[in-house]
Amino acid sequence: MPLPIILAIGAAVAAAGGVGAGVHGGVKMKGASNKMKLAKTRNDENVAKFEKANASTTTAMDALGKKELAILDSFGLFANVWEKIHNKPTFGTIMHGDTTISEYTPEELNEVRVGAGILLGGLGGAAVGTAGGFAAAGATTAAVMALGTASTGTAIATLSGVAATNATLAALGGGALAAGGGGIALGTTILGASTLGIGLLIGGVIFSISGKAVSKKADKAYDQMLEVEKIIKEICKYLKDLRSTAKTYTTTINKVNTKYKEWLKELKRTVAEKTDWNEFTPEEKLNAENTALIVGLLYQMCKVKLVLVSEGEEKEADINYVDVENSIAIATSFLESHA
Repeated sequence: MPLPIILAIGAAVAAAGGVGAGVHGGVKMKGASNKMKLAKTRNDENVAKFEKANASTTTAMDALGKKELAILDSFGLFANVWEKIHNKPTFGTIMHGDTTISEYTPEELNEVRVGAGILLGGLGGAAVGTAGGFAAAGATTAAVMALGTASTGTAIATLSGVAATNATLAALGGGALAAGGGGIALGTTILGASTLGIGLLIGGVIFSISGKAVSKKADKAYDQMLEVEKIIKEICKYLKDLRSTAKTYTTTINKVNTKYKEWLKELKRTVAEKTDWNEFTPEEKLNAENTALIVGLLYQMCKVKLVLVSEGEEKEADINYVDVENSIAIATSFLESHA
């Protein structure tokens, strides 16, 4: 066979091989592109789920935090009425199994009242989740902290508004995690357009190699998306559980607070007519005692930390199921016995 014909056949075969490789590479490129689009779409959906769960949980925690601070602040009304009563006895404690709701002193009540007022004054301009941070760390503790000293050496009580709120958060270590997972990187950038930032290469075999490289990148991005998806699922479950716990606790506190306001209203009516305990009727004495006891119950309930943060290098936030459930049980038992 003449050399030119051999060369021509060789060239044709080479050309065919090049075209074949190019087509194969093009299929890989298309498959990689589709996989990348799928990974990005799925990742966007996962992030949206996280943001929705985080927003709803933060709302629930903020509602609880604001309610607790409002209750603590309202103790000023009770204190004003209570101080007017002369010859009043010292009441006992609330018991539930092995748990005791201890007595509170007027000084303690005044501290949380003033502290809660300071924090409430700053919530208007504070970031979303701040009130929830106080609920997570225990509103009573936060209120007492509000009377402490800021890191600058300035007494927090001398501050006002957002400055006082921020100083208290700082004293609490930045505020306990109100909605969990705040420090977890979701890795959304790994699925950005830059992952496919490879220029189109021309030529059979080279194009095929390029297709393989992009395919590997697509596989890696997809695997990373799956890893992030797993993390997001865990966070969303945590947020759901925390949200449920916060709502349940808020419901119980609202029930106790409703009864407290009812009894306090009756006590105010009594004290408006007489201030000597010895002149109170048996019903009036019982109402006064119940009011004093329920203040102690609310004081204790607002102490409960909804979130427990470990002291380790990588802090983990666990929902404080034990104390929350115990507090709810005590409150429920108290309300049932005073129905």
